[in-house]
Amino acid sequence: MRISPIDFGLSLANFCDIPNLIFYHPMEETLIILKPDCMENRVAGEVISRFEKAGFEIVASKVTLLDGAILREHYAHVADQSFFPEIEAFMSSRSVMPMILSGEDVIAKVRDLLGPTNSLEAPKGTIRGDLGSDMMRNVVHASDGPETADAEKKRFFPDF
Repeated sequence: MRISPIDFGLSLANFCDIPNLIFYHPMEETLIILKPDCMENRVAGEVISRFEKAGFEIVASKVTLLDGAILREHYAHVADQSFFPEIEAFMSSRSVMPMILSGEDVIAKVRDLLGPTNSLEAPKGTIRGDLGSDMMRNVVHASDGPETADAEKKRFFPDF
């Protein structure tokens, strides 16, 4: 549960003056997507377990089938490339599981848990090194920074 000074009808300055109150420290959030290969290989539970064991909380999740419109928006930075149709075909081939994870320094720590984007280069012990098979079939998408995380959270969870 998230609390803030506004929940108490206080400004931040007044909120900090209340004795014996734990100071509000917002946790960072990131968006991840368990990709079609993760769902097909039935390793979603293992991936989620690794995130939870790392101390992250799932604050939103759903299972959905992605369509061309959302994929073109999500992959706008490569939508004009010759390889985009392959990405679109893969990412729309079966259901995926977008979720928002919350925790301290979650963006960087999730990316460390995942390993490099190319599963063939990811060391054993990382999610991609253990469960991925190549550059595209790399189990999980993860936001690469705070601004990207904010945009992706809004894209996949507009009412959150």
